[in-house]
Amino acid sequence: MTDLNKLSQQIYEGNKQRGFDVAKENVGQTLMLVVSELAEALEADRKNKHAKMDAFEFRAEDRKCLEDFKCDFEELIKDSFEDEIADAIIRLFDLCGGLNIDIERHIKLKLEYNETREYKHGKLY
Repeated sequence: MTDLNKLSQQIYEGNKQRGFDVAKENVGQTLMLVVSELAEALEADRKNKHAKMDAFEFRAEDRKCLEDFKCDFEELIKDSFEDEIADAIIRLFDLCGGLNIDIERHIKLKLEYNETREYKHGKLY
């Protein structure tokens, strides 16, 4: 597993430098922002708006500056299903970094626990 704690800390520090400090904000507000990103992912999927990764990668050779990257990203990836999923994960990792949650350990523990559970956890769905 990639070092998720390091990534969480990196995301937190980067967001803090841009004026967002999740450690000083309301946890409930942050969690609802994650939900809003997931709702945006749902709407993107309903509209069949998916990232055009082949085109984005194809254009990579022609990019001369950061502005070219930004334009390509906005045209081919931004507000897509995949982009919104990434936003939700980034917000969660930001929260983990800001609250010093050992998310890598918790994921490993949860996966290990889930191995002990019955099919569909005994539920219909």
